[in-house]
Amino acid sequence: MRQKVEAVLATVRPYLQRDGGDVELVEVTDDGVVKVRLVGACKGCPMSQMTLKNAIEKTILKEVPEVSSVQAV
Repeated sequence: MRQKVEAVLATVRPYLQRDGGDVELVEVTDDGVVKVRLVGACKGCPMSQMTLKNAIEKTILKEVPEVSSVQAV
């Protein structure tokens, strides 16, 4: 499952990098929780929670149905 999530993050990453940010995959738990770290401009951005939920989580859940949620760490 980790490889599938990495592949999805690779499709989202260019949009984040365009604004000076990025996302790192920290962990995929056995119960389907994906833990990511927002870095660069995304790290301190007040819109980072919206980015996490509306872009990253939405895309991962659509492409990898085994994932139950996405959390920032």
